[in-house]
Amino acid sequence: MLAVYRNMFRIRDLRNKILFTLFIFLIYRLGAAVPVPGIDLDAVQQFAEQAAQQGIVGLLNLFSGGALESFSVFTLGIMPYITSSIIMQLMAVVIPRLQRLQEEGERGRKVITQWTRYLTVILAMLQAAGLSFLFSRGQLTGGYKLIAPENYTAGRVLLIVLTLTAGTAFIMWLGELITLRGVGNGMSLIIFVSIVSQLPAQFARVQTSTSNIRFLVVVVMFVALVAGIIFVDQGQRRIPIQFSKRVRGRRVLGGQSTYIPLKVNTAGVIPVIFASSVLYMPAMIVSSIPTGDTGFWAAIRRFVENNLASGASWWYVATFGLLIVFFTYFYTAIQFDPQRQAEMIQRQGGFVPGIRPGSQTTRYLEQIVSRITLPGSLFLATVAVLPSIVAILWKITLGLSGISILIVVGVALETMKQIESQLMMRNYEGFLR
Repeated sequence: MLAVYRNMFRIRDLRNKILFTLFIFLIYRLGAAVPVPGIDLDAVQQFAEQAAQQGIVGLLNLFSGGALESFSVFTLGIMPYITSSIIMQLMAVVIPRLQRLQEEGERGRKVITQWTRYLTVILAMLQAAGLSFLFSRGQLTGGYKLIAPENYTAGRVLLIVLTLTAGTAFIMWLGELITLRGVGNGMSLIIFVSIVSQLPAQFARVQTSTSNIRFLVVVVMFVALVAGIIFVDQGQRRIPIQFSKRVRGRRVLGGQSTYIPLKVNTAGVIPVIFASSVLYMPAMIVSSIPTGDTGFWAAIRRFVENNLASGASWWYVATFGLLIVFFTYFYTAIQFDPQRQAEMIQRQGGFVPGIRPGSQTTRYLEQIVSRITLPGSLFLATVAVLPSIVAILWKITLGLSGISILIVVGVALETMKQIESQLMMRNYEGFLR
């Protein structure tokens, strides 16, 4: 294994990509410590010293790498980009023009990416305005007013909104730089760094809030989940494809056999991120309801805060798990179209042994995808909600979350595969065997 790491840095261009990626990480972590101008630093420090943040605050703090608790220029993190990507993916299913753009290849992807950037900036401005309003009234922060009421003026709010929006745009640019000049997917690695930076504090929080035996059980559970994620991520169903022989002149073409590798977890960690964003939206909306309000809207606010915005709730566990299963099927259907795949196989002169080309192949592929997606979605849901279940049963504050485990392991595996492909191109032995 050590030889593999040594080979990574022997190749000049790969070494430069890795060092460039680490340099971007350094810039991102420095930006997460720069506070937004015009805030109450004493209130921010008191808020940051809280024992734990749960629910929507914990989710935002997780994806921002701790930038929320310090109200830095990167407070919004990458969440606006994730939300805009979800919106564009959903719109591509129902809007024919977006579907055509996706089918145009590189040119279409560039147009969709540009629209996603514009939508990210718009969402960042809206979220920045909402957070500044909520933070000035002590909502989402346990009563700590991060913006002093006397400083909550139009000019100060405009400055804060522009700063937070610029921070999100800068993070988006950093992620694209990693994708173009570094190693791995830039946006995924930004989330990866944000979560990894919070893991030591989360482990320390668990240790101080429970006994040593329970802490050991949590560590063992963490290791078991990591091993399970790696095992399921490598699992795949191989569908054999046989190509018929064709005679052209004196040459015999075809007659070869290959296979279509269908992963058990085709969607990766995307369903977990989608489900988190969906739960994040109602929590943000109801936070604008004044705490002193009574009646119907106050009841909705209390229900969302106690059941959907808090990880220590069975409603949260059930809703989050069902959303993950739904988005796993949804994203898998977007990524793999059985009808298009069957048509492509038929055009190339191939067939699945024992299955007639055309509609029967389509039904066969649909059946296979449905069968392997079910255990994959249930596994994702189990990993995501298991820490919350442990926290509910033991009645403790568990800073660790299944979301963080899934994202960290998933992104690490994908990055390792990219590095391995670079090594294999140069006849070096890779990570995975």
